Amino acid sequence: MTDVQTAPVPRRNLELLLLLLALCVGGSAFFLVGSASEVSDNKNFIIQMSIMTFLALIIHVLLRIFAKYADPVILPITVALNSLGLAMIHRIDIAKGTSQSARQLMWTAIAVVVAGIVLWAVKDHRILRKFTYIALLVSIVLLLLPLIPKLGVTINGARIWIRIAGFSLQPGELAKITLSIFFAGYLSSNRDLILMAGRKFGPLQLPRMRDMAPMVIAWLLSIGVLVIQRDLGSAILFFGLFILMIYVATSRISWVLIGLSMVAAGGIFAYTTMDHVQRRVNVWLNAFDPEIYQARGGSAQIVEGLFGMADGGLFGTGLGGGSPYRVPLANSDMIIASFGEEIGLIGVTAIVLLFLLLVSRGLRAALGSRDTFGKLLASGLAFTLGLQCVVIIGGVTRLIPLTGLATPFMAAGGSSLLANWIIIALLLLISHNARRPMAGAVGPTDEIATPKSSTLKERLAVIKH
Repeated sequence: MTDVQTAPVPRRNLELLLLLLALCVGGSAFFLVGSASEVSDNKNFIIQMSIMTFLALIIHVLLRIFAKYADPVILPITVALNSLGLAMIHRIDIAKGTSQSARQLMWTAIAVVVAGIVLWAVKDHRILRKFTYIALLVSIVLLLLPLIPKLGVTINGARIWIRIAGFSLQPGELAKITLSIFFAGYLSSNRDLILMAGRKFGPLQLPRMRDMAPMVIAWLLSIGVLVIQRDLGSAILFFGLFILMIYVATSRISWVLIGLSMVAAGGIFAYTTMDHVQRRVNVWLNAFDPEIYQARGGSAQIVEGLFGMADGGLFGTGLGGGSPYRVPLANSDMIIASFGEEIGLIGVTAIVLLFLLLVSRGLRAALGSRDTFGKLLASGLAFTLGLQCVVIIGGVTRLIPLTGLATPFMAAGGSSLLANWIIIALLLLISHNARRPMAGAVGPTDEIATPKSSTLKERLAVIKH
């Protein structure tokens, strides 16, 4: 009896249904915010949701054309998170008399257009492997841009921004994508060398330094620049990305142990030599100390955020019914605390579950990818989203020191929105290429850079030389 393989189903209609549900969630949040305000806000509600619906349908149509086998869940989750973030920023605008939601909506439109361009221009993610070392060069340039006089600006003590034509951008947000491309390209080409060459020290198999040098240098340069810029959040993100992608490529727990040892050593060094790191740790450990609470750059936003979430309790005060605007940076760094007050523990848990589902679908795309580069790239991009959530939510809830990362798709910030929508576009392309029929596949299914005819003995002989 022969096995009958079922042809993949595009499932774009399912995506459209989920997309409409996601837009209903966002629209309901906007409606509740407007209804709770003293001023009638129906016009703003209609305009913002119409634009958001139009943008979501644009990406959906592009997926039907360029990536019809893409995961049907990724886009609806992203739209739901983005819409909820817009609703909360708009709610804080009403209380403060600001207009950040209009700016956020503008950046959402820009990000969606760029994501659409990525879907149209790339089509097959394996093309990106040709730009492995160009991606490394671009990463270094992006990280160095804020250090250029008159171009870089310092905000809240961190020099991670550049200002062009009145717009502030954070180049490091894009660097997390280009570094993921470099790590995926380098590891997919040198995986055999890293696995089979090198020496054994007890249970640990360590690769030769010359095989790991490009990645280690890239990582050290990234961390070094971020330390100079006082951007601890991105430094943690890049370090975690480096370790996790090596683990995915090699499947060796020894790399995790080595990484944790490096984290401990780096943490001790940073704490003993850098004042701003000491302040962050002190604020974390002694947040309720009156002197630290009242100090400039102290623990006021963390403590007020905790009080707000405590006031929200299990079910929250209702959208528009609390006072999250009293928390500093309520629409950016502390937006999770804002949601915690108004939709409660149950609502925040639902948001966390949406992020978990989004990361899991990214990892599912990695598992289904037919090429090593795609597996590593999807893993790196999914881990990037997950690590951002862990770091920022952990900081807001005082599990770890608060750092300057943004909650993906929800926090106010154009650079973060742009970078994360590009990540979504790449994950959709990888999932499309993983699910589409084999007859439509382009190029080899395994991209390890070794001759197809070579045996293990021949590979080892090459490595020895």
